[in-house]
Amino acid sequence: MRRWGRRERHRHRERRLEEAEIMEYIRINKQGDGIVLVTLDCPGKINKVSSGLLREVTEMLSVLEGDKAVKGLALVSAKEDNFVVGADIDELRAMQSREEITAYLRQAHQVLHRLASLPIPVVAGIRGSCLGGGLELALACDYRMAAEDTVTALGLPEIQLGLIPAAGGTQRLPRLIGLRKALPLMLTGGSIRVARARRLGLVDEIVAPQGLEQKAVQKAQELSRKGGKARKRRKRGWADFLLESNPLGRAIAFSQARKMIQRRTHGHYPAAFAILDSTQFGLSKGIRRGLERDVETFADLVLSPKSHAFMNLFYAMNELKKNPDKAEARPVEKLAVIGMGLMGQGIASVSAGICDTLLCKDASLEAVARGIGEIGKGLRKRAESGALTPFQRDILYGKLVPCGDYSCFTNTDLVIEAVFEDLELKRKILRDVEEAAGERTIFASNTSALPISLIAEGCRRPELVLGMHYFSPVPRMPLLEIIITPRTSRQAAATALDFGIAQGKTCIVVRDGPGFYTTRILAPLLNEAVLLVEEGAIPSEIDRAMLLFGYPVGPVTLLDEVGIDVGAHVSQSLGPLVRDRGIAVSEGLRRLYDQGYHGKKNRKGFYRYDKKKKKGQRPCDERVYAILGGAPRRTFPLEEIQNRVSLMMINEAVQCLQEGIISSPRDGDIGAVFGLGFPPFTGGPFRYIDAVGADEILRRMAPLEERFGRKFQPADLLREMSHQGKKFHS
Repeated sequence: MRRWGRRERHRHRERRLEEAEIMEYIRINKQGDGIVLVTLDCPGKINKVSSGLLREVTEMLSVLEGDKAVKGLALVSAKEDNFVVGADIDELRAMQSREEITAYLRQAHQVLHRLASLPIPVVAGIRGSCLGGGLELALACDYRMAAEDTVTALGLPEIQLGLIPAAGGTQRLPRLIGLRKALPLMLTGGSIRVARARRLGLVDEIVAPQGLEQKAVQKAQELSRKGGKARKRRKRGWADFLLESNPLGRAIAFSQARKMIQRRTHGHYPAAFAILDSTQFGLSKGIRRGLERDVETFADLVLSPKSHAFMNLFYAMNELKKNPDKAEARPVEKLAVIGMGLMGQGIASVSAGICDTLLCKDASLEAVARGIGEIGKGLRKRAESGALTPFQRDILYGKLVPCGDYSCFTNTDLVIEAVFEDLELKRKILRDVEEAAGERTIFASNTSALPISLIAEGCRRPELVLGMHYFSPVPRMPLLEIIITPRTSRQAAATALDFGIAQGKTCIVVRDGPGFYTTRILAPLLNEAVLLVEEGAIPSEIDRAMLLFGYPVGPVTLLDEVGIDVGAHVSQSLGPLVRDRGIAVSEGLRRLYDQGYHGKKNRKGFYRYDKKKKKGQRPCDERVYAILGGAPRRTFPLEEIQNRVSLMMINEAVQCLQEGIISSPRDGDIGAVFGLGFPPFTGGPFRYIDAVGADEILRRMAPLEERFGRKFQPADLLREMSHQGKKFHS
């Protein structure tokens, strides 16, 4: 066995491979029939495309190209749950100059081109995450086999960082599977399971995970005996011919895609348009010129403020995956969820895999049965998609225990209550749990607005009471807000945080108070939108203005979606807090609710659900205008709507930091982006302030404060940051 040291690596040229060679990032082993097994094994838990990995693959290729005894290559990973997860973001983030970025990408292009150009068959054996640069590495191989297990997923997530898949994704993927199939993968950034990858033609063969290395070697041997490269011609259907096989069809396809992206993003995500431009250019001018275009485009995007914002969010999320108090956390082996509605079902679904027993409780066994039935449907869908094996599905379903009373709550580690927002009901449930459960049982309320201290008022063990505020739909929404009171113990908080991280959530820990953080900063935004309607603004124009600002959904539409009844309840809960600061709380939501307007759930809201959309927009329900005061409709300036609505949220976020509701601007940004949809390309409200300047925020607020009074009075901390010329993030 040969181990390469840094001083002698330059001597490898024009020599034959040893039987086994170990490098820092890869291992090389000769197999039978001239096949070489290359195992990716970067330092640490995951494989990443870095300069170090590219350097060693380059060295390996130089040897392979000169060794005629080598007949085939099998490429696998030493990691159990990942092939290659993508580029080394740390390294990429550290690059400050255009020259560094372009040199890095050209190096990657060169390596993948040489790999693809080898005269011998190259087989990729994929198990675990094969994402970004990892998938682009696999695309440069001749044959891709993927392990059929729940950890294997393939995708190009670069757009989620404001980037393009520039190491071959925009060029090789459309040529492999076709334009119609490739564009959604690149434009959404989502990952797919092996079954779908096989249907798309992205994977050539699905195999059992056991013995993946040997199977990859055997396939390389088989292809070598058949004459070398495995060249498959993709089957083209009639749609492919019309849209892809001629310049006119491609031009139409790209034109429609651009219109769709503009309609959905309002131009806020340049990476999406860049993906289309690079792909179209490469298909018309050839792969080599397409890759060169990718180099320039990629550098532009990496250095852009929007990509920096996405990367900052990425790093913040990774930081929040760690529990600083993990040593204090207790294991949660026995969990109880009370309330088997949509929220309770979602909480149970993301919890079944990390506890031994899951008690399901509701007001009746019939309600419990319905809830467990819906959870079962979700498990079956996950199994069908490949996210679970049938055996895993059955194991998870078997953990669900229906409960008609509290007799089975003995020695429960954690109870999560997810009933509707009624203070007295939540207090009663807490008392019942304390009677039935052990003295170590932690009680968490999934409430969006009710102060945890009020729920815990009069209970026996307030140190074990906290909030766990999930967002709907629970399995899809990444954020979990953990709310602690002054009396919550460190151990209880650490246990809840550890459990939330195990659920796969991005958790922020916030202090107790009306609305906590997310609901508290959302409420003034929604309230201002309703006040605008009362003043005569058209709901669709308010929504359009905020979509153009960068929100994924307009505030009026959001009120219809979450429910006017919920909005009315939140307004009532937060009324005393905001009134003390001069914020007039609209009674409009309460009046609408009293008139039977609940939003989309009963098809009566600000918009009409009994009529078809026109140009993608539902017509406004003009009947609400009379209920809200009957002001004549008029057009408001776009900038006025954007400033009034957005600044209410931004200023409230600063107020929460000032009061200690949140402990850091990082948590404030994460909560606003992933819980409420604050424009992610800004990085969150605090990074938005840093980008435009605290002085500019004050300038925008000054005329609004003059017109509307104290509700637009800037937080003291915001004034302080402006006066001292500071930023929230260093």
